[in-house]
Amino acid sequence: METGDCRRGGQNEKKMAHLRVLQELGELRIFKAKKTSNRENLTDEGSFSLPVSGSEYVFHVATPISFASQDPEKDMINPAIQGEINVLKSCLNSNSAKRVIYTSSAAAVSINNLSGPGLVMTEENWSDIDFRRKEKPFNWFTYFMSLLFLGLPYLKGVSRKGSLYICEENKIDLVTLVPALIAGNSLLSDPPSSLSLSMSITKIQKLSGSISFIRDRPSSCTSVSCGERNSFCRCICCSHNTNVPEIADFLRQRYPHYNVISQFEECLSSAKLTLSSEKLTNEGFRFEYGMKEMYDEMMEYFETNPWA
Repeated sequence: METGDCRRGGQNEKKMAHLRVLQELGELRIFKAKKTSNRENLTDEGSFSLPVSGSEYVFHVATPISFASQDPEKDMINPAIQGEINVLKSCLNSNSAKRVIYTSSAAAVSINNLSGPGLVMTEENWSDIDFRRKEKPFNWFTYFMSLLFLGLPYLKGVSRKGSLYICEENKIDLVTLVPALIAGNSLLSDPPSSLSLSMSITKIQKLSGSISFIRDRPSSCTSVSCGERNSFCRCICCSHNTNVPEIADFLRQRYPHYNVISQFEECLSSAKLTLSSEKLTNEGFRFEYGMKEMYDEMMEYFETNPWA
């Protein structure tokens, strides 16, 4: 199967290094973003047309993220929504795309003002948009993921309908993967935000109400996305649910040379909620990695990189 990746900054070899590694493993074409107004910009319409052309399955796996942004709406929300709209338009114009696989986030499911513990979040749950707008938690910008699929009007002059409705009207399947916090190793030279959060256990639980992880092979993700499914399918991908005391105890025993704290705020004594992947496991899907493997990989990654 031939695969392609479309990205901005095609001449930045540091950002491209992990893709060069993947090129050595198999067929991978790297496309530069369409250049308009003397710049490469994935928010410009048509930026994705070349890599999408001739493709039956389109994986949209990236979104702009900057936790240090002073204007998340300008720097993240608007470009992310515009980018998704551009991907879908390119799919519609390709006459070949049958399915779009969109990588969402557990943040589109778990952020709410409900009282726990004992809440079980499934594919039927959506984060509370009004609560996120009012409280603006650490990753509040991810409420746009809910906007995309609920079809709420957000960007003037761009789209009055969400991704789900665009795909339904044009007979393109839409599969939404909703991964928990991704842990484990990374091909990136700079640490991804998900790995940094995985090493900050108190922040995770305060943020989302739980500590939920996944670490699995890309081939497994592909099998979930490309199998026989309904025209619209939403799948939570979470292999482990835990809480601060449990994970801290695990870390103290597994890595005794680190000074892992043992006293926590009362609010962190138990998780408010868990993420359910019952939908996937009922179909026979099995997660391949345990907590030991995930944290062993992360520890090696942080310990062996020069910036650690």
